[in-house]
Amino acid sequence: MPQFQIIDTGEVKLRVAVEGEGPLVIMVHGFPESWYSWRHQIGPVAQAGYKVAALDVRGYGGSDKPHPVEAYSMENLTADVAGVATALQPEAPAILIGHDWGAPIVWNSALTRPQTFSAVAGLSVPYSGVPSRPFTEIFTEVFTSKGHFFYQAWFQAEGPPEAEAEADVRGFLRKFYYGICGDAPDGTWPQKAHGATLLEGMVDPDPFPAWLTPADLDYYVGEFERSGFRGPINRYRNHERDFEWLQGFKGRKIEQPSLLIGGDRDPAFNGFGRIADPGAMMRQHVTDLRGVHVLPGVGHWTQQERPAEVTGLLLDWLKGL
Repeated sequence: MPQFQIIDTGEVKLRVAVEGEGPLVIMVHGFPESWYSWRHQIGPVAQAGYKVAALDVRGYGGSDKPHPVEAYSMENLTADVAGVATALQPEAPAILIGHDWGAPIVWNSALTRPQTFSAVAGLSVPYSGVPSRPFTEIFTEVFTSKGHFFYQAWFQAEGPPEAEAEADVRGFLRKFYYGICGDAPDGTWPQKAHGATLLEGMVDPDPFPAWLTPADLDYYVGEFERSGFRGPINRYRNHERDFEWLQGFKGRKIEQPSLLIGGDRDPAFNGFGRIADPGAMMRQHVTDLRGVHVLPGVGHWTQQERPAEVTGLLLDWLKGL
């Protein structure tokens, strides 16, 4: 079983679930999750001969939760990951695995600190290179300017998104998790007008799909009832800041051995319908992509919805490094 360690990265202290001995593998979760989203992978990867460190991203769980929006910039989050790597394995570079927001965090960690990270795998969100414009401009053009709701536009205003989520944490998580999982019928994630709130029209299923047990949900609910949602949602409020920082890395590619895993029912995997072939797109920006795996029937919660298959793919990739 993993043991929690509190690691001081220099700016914040992070709670990290650590298990095993060997080369360091850092696992980074997404929104709205925690280290616990890797519960099915930690043990098998540790047993295969690795030290696994699944962290709570700043703002989540047992990690520090600074208040300012800018504290959640990609520059800060990649520095956090580097701090964990240095604390746990200062003598050699670490391997990275990330899901959802954790995927951009690990992609950009590998891009900006190639000396610190030796390999990188992303689940759900492919790497699309150093951006040519802030993502806020893209979703404004594609959704908001046409009067369509987009959840990241809803997250921009401080206060209302947090209040909606925190009013009923269990209900929020059930609806959000279900809305983009592979078990949800087409159309479950509602199409609505800009100005709606996130939860309007979303479905609370009964029963919930088996991939998330009542005990699993209880764990997540307890974490977010204690932490709140400001830190997690602040990640979405840094698109312009992230864009400016990443301009300093124009022309650079990810050169470490990499891996991409996604589901064919995950809207994030194909860029909300905008990317026909995520692997082909990635090959423009990475030089050593060793696998692209599209799992049939899998939605957004990749490693939780199909744990054994994802674990197997990760272990095969790790053994080949």
